[in-house]
Amino acid sequence: MSQNTAARRGRGRRPAAEVRAGVLAAAGHILLAEGLRAVTFDRVATEAGSSKMTLYKWWPSPGALAAEAYFTQSDRTLQFPDTGDLRTDLITQLSSFIRWLDEGAAKPVSELVGASQTDPDVAHSWSNSYALPRRELARVRLRTAQEQGQLRQDADLDIIVDQLWGACYHRLLVLKVPFDDTLAERLVDQALRGATPHTT
Repeated sequence: MSQNTAARRGRGRRPAAEVRAGVLAAAGHILLAEGLRAVTFDRVATEAGSSKMTLYKWWPSPGALAAEAYFTQSDRTLQFPDTGDLRTDLITQLSSFIRWLDEGAAKPVSELVGASQTDPDVAHSWSNSYALPRRELARVRLRTAQEQGQLRQDADLDIIVDQLWGACYHRLLVLKVPFDDTLAERLVDQALRGATPHTT
């Protein structure tokens, strides 16, 4: 028995929130280091020092757990800044997302998106635990800019989100081309300024 296991047993049952956080951290670490297939209930339970039955109770499948764990791992890295300068904030956040993919998240993201096409549990968890919350963070920042007059009142915030982050997913999943250092700035400028000539 390890010292950590003994300590956990010695202090009694851990609060559910603490157990859940430990499981998500362990699953996220395995996912980013080794990919989706490595995330199994046996492996995660061992890494987290948790009961496998607890994992079965909280998640319908290892894939669903992996999708939620991905959000937990990416949350701090992909926080949305608000400096008052919309263009700067969009470039900063989009650059963080691209760097996150380049530094190891590209493979697990591709695997999770792929799995969500055929596994309803993964699809539900990916959408509700990651995609929709991240989308709402972007909309909140864009809505603030809209209220401050930095965007037109009739600007379609959902379309702006699709233009920016959708372009990244398209390059990652469909075109399978590398990102470059200027991509975030070019995407933001195109989304904010459009492609039609400016009239005077």
